[in-house]
Amino acid sequence: MMAGMDKWTGLGSALASFLFLWSMVQSHLPVAFRHRLSTWATKLASLFSPYLHVTISEYGAERFSRSDLFLAVEAYLSDACTRRARRLKAELGKDSKNLQVSVDDNDEVTDTFRGATIWWYAARKLQRSQVISFYPGQDERRFYQVVFHRRHRDLVVGSYLPHVLEEGRAVTVRNRQRRLFTNNPSSGWNPYRSGKGVWSHVPFEHPATFATLAMDPADKEAIVDDLEAFRDAKDYYAKVGKAWKRGYLLHGPPGTGKSTMIAAMANLLDYDVYDLELTAVKNNTELRKLFIETTGKSIIVIEDIDCSVDLTGKRSKADKKNKSSSSEDDGNNNPKLPADPDKDDGTKVTLSGLLNFIDGLWSACGGERIIIFTTNHKEKLDPALVRRGRMDKHIEMSYCGFEAFKVLAGNYLDITDHELFGEIRQLLGEVNMTPADVAENLMPMSKKKKRDNNACLEGLVEALNKAKQEAKAKADAEAKEAKEKAEAEAKAKEEEEAKKGQGGDQDQGKEDKTSESTEGKMSNGEIKGSEQVTSDN
Repeated sequence: MMAGMDKWTGLGSALASFLFLWSMVQSHLPVAFRHRLSTWATKLASLFSPYLHVTISEYGAERFSRSDLFLAVEAYLSDACTRRARRLKAELGKDSKNLQVSVDDNDEVTDTFRGATIWWYAARKLQRSQVISFYPGQDERRFYQVVFHRRHRDLVVGSYLPHVLEEGRAVTVRNRQRRLFTNNPSSGWNPYRSGKGVWSHVPFEHPATFATLAMDPADKEAIVDDLEAFRDAKDYYAKVGKAWKRGYLLHGPPGTGKSTMIAAMANLLDYDVYDLELTAVKNNTELRKLFIETTGKSIIVIEDIDCSVDLTGKRSKADKKNKSSSSEDDGNNNPKLPADPDKDDGTKVTLSGLLNFIDGLWSACGGERIIIFTTNHKEKLDPALVRRGRMDKHIEMSYCGFEAFKVLAGNYLDITDHELFGEIRQLLGEVNMTPADVAENLMPMSKKKKRDNNACLEGLVEALNKAKQEAKAKADAEAKEAKEKAEAEAKAKEEEEAKKGQGGDQDQGKEDKTSESTEGKMSNGEIKGSEQVTSDN
């Protein structure tokens, strides 16, 4: 037994001595010769091993950003293979809402795909040199190795790795923290400083869903069906030759839930939201830059577009300007100097630029985007801005009906029926009240209302009756004002006609006086004498 131990001890010592000597010799060999030896060793190993290796590095050609394939592999393995791993690591990934558990370095997991077994190895390799590098991937290298039998080469390269990439991206989207973006002023854009880019963002945590949205159930079902059809229509949009985007126009009085509708859309589709403030955009070029920096699976929102920028009067103003300039040119042939662009401190975003932003050539960059405009006055918008193809679906957010009220009652009071529902139905049919006002009356903020749902509903009935009385008083006042206006106009018309009549009598009196004077003269022989004199002459 001692002889056996001495044998293994001697073997280990010899192996250690060989490795030491090899490291010394390797440091003195030329680089080209070392690469040649490595190539020969790989070929020699391939003669005895039927397995192939694919290495996926953390950093690719762009040293400042991690490889998309590496990130997708990491997400895929954390979702599909961590249950078979023995060593795990947990971290909260960037822009992730969930804890990410992935395979730790120097561990092995197996995966199966269409009957083929694939081995994954997570590894880390430190660089030998002590040189400080500006590239994040130079001081250490993390990589995954895929090992598979050579007979599965076409399957792994042609099908399995694209499958891993697609599934990994899907996992990343499911686990990511959705964000609410807003555009920064162009004076502060700095791509090399964190938070100084084109967009800045905060976590999007709005709780609104279509289940809690105060709206007629049939209308909600139609909108949900349209959104889900858009989400699954990538191949269809490519088939018909259209960019994968869709426009929605939300219009209606204030307080009818337009912003809540946007939040419900984002939660249904799991999209990011880009809240575009047009007043912070200087020109059309900046608008295109903002669009390019948005990502897929996003909703781009311009709220109150009729108030953001004066787009409705651009054409008429331009026409007037052209007419005035042409008339000046006709009168004066001297050349005109161009206007100073720096004198206009406001935005120079034009209607044409916004139309190109919605469905021009730049709108096809990327995919799976929804563009939403909101307005309280649809009639003020240019027809070219809201036509089908730009704003594909127009959704009217109207006053609260009884079906919407039942949704609010379920949300705020957890009730589906009550003895006051009949009276509330009748009042809602007679009074225009927004869902926001109805919800405010149903919200049990006081201790009394928290103890009794009847108090909330009675408060709503009282508010509806008050609104009904105010609406009646307003209508009566408007009718009285209209009546007084009509009477004033009628009186003014009568006075005008009377003045015209008095003017006619005065003219008639003048004519009578003139005829009387003429007759008197004739009787005195003045006119007759003059005629006689004339005849004598």
